[in-house]
Amino acid sequence: MKKNVWLFLLLLNVSFLNAQTLEIDTNSNQPEQSSITKNKKGWFFSKMAVASANPLATKAGYIGGGAFLLHFDGRQIQAWNGRETAPAGAHEHMFLQQGQAMPFMDAVVSGLSVGVPGTLRMLDQAHQKQGKLAWSKLIQPAIQLAKYGFAVSERLNTLLKNDTYLKNDAQSFQYFYQANGEAWPVGHRLKNPGFAEILQRIAKKRSAALHEGEVAKAIVQKIQTHPLRPGTMQLADLKNYQPKLRESLCFDYSASQKIYRICGFPPPSSGLLTMGQIMGMLENKSIEWLTNETPNTWQPNALHAYIEVSRLAYADRAMYIADPDFVQAPVGDWSSLISKKYLQERSALITDQRASQVNAGQPFLNKTNLSPMMDQPEFGTSHLSIIDTKGHAISMTTTIENGFGSRQMVSLGKKGGFLLNNELTDFSFLSHDAQGVPIANRVAAGKRPRSSMNPVLVFDVLPNGQTGSLQMSLGSPGGAAIIHYTTQTLLAMLHSKLWAQDAINLPHLGVLSPNGPVYAERGMFSKAQSDILEQKGHRLIEVDLSSGIQALQRTPKGWHGGADPRREGWVMGQ
Repeated sequence: MKKNVWLFLLLLNVSFLNAQTLEIDTNSNQPEQSSITKNKKGWFFSKMAVASANPLATKAGYIGGGAFLLHFDGRQIQAWNGRETAPAGAHEHMFLQQGQAMPFMDAVVSGLSVGVPGTLRMLDQAHQKQGKLAWSKLIQPAIQLAKYGFAVSERLNTLLKNDTYLKNDAQSFQYFYQANGEAWPVGHRLKNPGFAEILQRIAKKRSAALHEGEVAKAIVQKIQTHPLRPGTMQLADLKNYQPKLRESLCFDYSASQKIYRICGFPPPSSGLLTMGQIMGMLENKSIEWLTNETPNTWQPNALHAYIEVSRLAYADRAMYIADPDFVQAPVGDWSSLISKKYLQERSALITDQRASQVNAGQPFLNKTNLSPMMDQPEFGTSHLSIIDTKGHAISMTTTIENGFGSRQMVSLGKKGGFLLNNELTDFSFLSHDAQGVPIANRVAAGKRPRSSMNPVLVFDVLPNGQTGSLQMSLGSPGGAAIIHYTTQTLLAMLHSKLWAQDAINLPHLGVLSPNGPVYAERGMFSKAQSDILEQKGHRLIEVDLSSGIQALQRTPKGWHGGADPRREGWVMGQ
């Protein structure tokens, strides 16, 4: 592959592998389910590299959901916001039953949860601005894959066996399961002729094939005829959807006597801002991060500091972050949440013991009439990182949200099709608190729900303060825990100079709400580590934190790639 053709060849090979790389609800607050562990040693390349969630997913995308795409063309970063929107008929009480928030999964597996998809139209417009190959040519490999199928993996088989809701949709049942109700076995070649036909239309008519015509009608009919909780999406919602090209959001961070510029997405993503708060508060502390054990693991005192600053950051996240077209930033500037002055004030709150209660801060004495969003589950995504032979890069995180989305499959009569998202359950089910104070991330027509997706590009900083060369591209699935997965990987790479693969392999730990428990990766922390944290007042709950980090890292001779051993991710390159 030459120039940056590789980037768009991989991005625009829209495939039907949604379930191959996504997760399911586990009826707990942990964001993902574990299925497999595969040891990986990391990869080294001299020219270019691609890291994705699955060897086949290197050629995969999603059309039923949304995505955040960071593109670096060697000069500037473009932040393409393909996040779904609430349809015109959505309203702030849509997830209430008798004045109370409806059960989460009742909302998920309904027509109410489906947001207007944005990924395909975003990729379409990005291709028109930066693409090199013909759109129709880019779609052909995906058409072939849909037509001739792929072998069911161990992970997909496990997720299908454990899903409670997918069989309730006739099209989903017919595609994912045998007639006796059992999931297709590992190795079964799963073909998707229904999706192949839709992809052929997309190859000819670009994103209009999804947002208008027969496919759009099929989407709307599926949503509006849901047997229990129909949604309000109309053909006009699909036709009128537009992605947004935003300015990326960056912060500078010092580590190992170097300064790095870490860039990501502004709201409605909470990823970069919350990561920036965590790292910015830790930057004010003198911390020894890793032990000298083999393999490395985290120092307990470092974990305590990390937990406490995370709680403060998640408190601000719950209070302030939402779609900027609907909610004003504190003091009119989202960067106020990651300013050095504000983070120094917040980090001063950290002591040697767990704080009994943490609340949102007030950057620059910001006055707000908002109430924090209550705890609510947040689920799965997929990520890919790409760097081409010219040093141009993509970091893209994409999702249909809860594993198999809303469990509703759309087709045009043939077996198979694509799954619709349940992105609207990323909104707060409650619009106001008990005192009537509004919540920033409440539902509104045309609004994009808050997300934790956190595609990241890292640069060095030149002595004159200008942005230097690209150093890293990374991201992860994982719901609200994405922020921890990406932050912890970066901390290990920047401070301890670990290769990406070694940093990815480190155990995970973190909070999902400011005053909730600490989730620790099952079997990955020693009794000594746990004892020290519990002595400091932390309540640890062991769970399977199934991250799926994909990372690329500059080396003196080219690029190093790492893929998470907790999933099927893989790195390819030259």
